[in-house]
Amino acid sequence: QVQLVESGGGLVQAGGSLRLSCAASGCTFSNYAMGWFRQAPGKERELAGRISRSGSRAYYADSGKGRFTIPRHNAKTTVYLQMKSLNPEDTAIYYCAAQSGGSWNSVPLNAAEYDYWGQGTQVTVTS
Repeated sequence: QVQLVESGGGLVQAGGSLRLSCAASGCTFSNYAMGWFRQAPGKERELAGRISRSGSRAYYADSGKGRFTIPRHNAKTTVYLQMKSLNPEDTAIYYCAAQSGGSWNSVPLNAAEYDYWGQGTQVTVTS
């Protein structure tokens, strides 16, 4: 059974940085492309960024370009979402997700393509 556990959320002032972690267990981590999604109150879940199984390809939503990075460490079965220059619009619950069965360099875009989800971690950015 694949389990994903996010951590690292919290309260941060605008302009600050956070690093979220997503630890995977019950799987061969390198077999999964990983994504980070977020959902703000009253809004639909949206993609923040995603990274291929190989770690060589990563894509980010326009809102996060230049501010977010998604390093993954296959040996530690962990993927991160590093965020800087945070602003109140980044306030949301952040979820990591895993997709199995994709190619080594595929980077699935849509939430429906992901098979497993974590429980989420809250990020609150104050002005």
